[in-house]
Amino acid sequence: MFSKLFKTNSENETEEVDLDENKIPNHIAIIMDGNGRWAQKRRLPRVAGHKQGMENVKEITKAASNLGVKVLTLYAFSTENWKRPKSEVSFLMDLPSKFFDTFVPELIENNVKVNVMGYTDQLPEKTQKAVFDAIEQTKNCTGMILNFALNYGGRAEIVTGVKKIAEKVQNNELAADEIDEETIRKSLMTASVYPYDDPDLLIRTSGEERISNFLLWQLAYSEMVFTDTFWPDYSQADLAEDISKFQQRNRRFGGLNEGDKK
Repeated sequence: MFSKLFKTNSENETEEVDLDENKIPNHIAIIMDGNGRWAQKRRLPRVAGHKQGMENVKEITKAASNLGVKVLTLYAFSTENWKRPKSEVSFLMDLPSKFFDTFVPELIENNVKVNVMGYTDQLPEKTQKAVFDAIEQTKNCTGMILNFALNYGGRAEIVTGVKKIAEKVQNNELAADEIDEETIRKSLMTASVYPYDDPDLLIRTSGEERISNFLLWQLAYSEMVFTDTFWPDYSQADLAEDISKFQQRNRRFGGLNEGDKK
């Protein structure tokens, strides 16, 4: 029932992290923040942080898969990230091809399926090719879904979903009074990872405590953990510790659990 993982504390001592295997979150979403600051702290160019951050995606993906997570959604590039310097954006657009070239065999070995959500048609051709090749190569995997939010924005996603619904109403495929939460759920980009559309746990690294236009509808009842660790330093033990925090939360979804009614 319980699995033990190990974490080194600030005094460089090893601590055990106990996880209840029956309470592993089905869907974990991560805002992978702090790559640039990690690099600057080491007097390296910001892109070095992005490169190291992408390497860390491999470690955390395998750790999440081994723990039994069903969906791991990673905020890789937002619709607002185009505002960054052109050289940095260009580097970020090159990363998927380098990443998948080396990682797809490991993904297949670990039975991990790649998915992407976002406005991929706006990405450079080489980026699109790298992403869709990885999706095709892992399509027969039946384990964890590695879901990249790439050129994704929560508000834009909702606007796009509303337009889809409006079009159905206009075409007499749907009556206005038939629109409910399920209608909206199906119109969002996370419909592709049903039935695990809504993350159970959101993790944001680097000390920032905001959701930055990420999964605005889906995070309604997600548990949130904010850690000071920069993403390139975020370890498998950190993931285990954050899952342990999740397992200690009392999730009531607006109601009361049996123990709270007494």
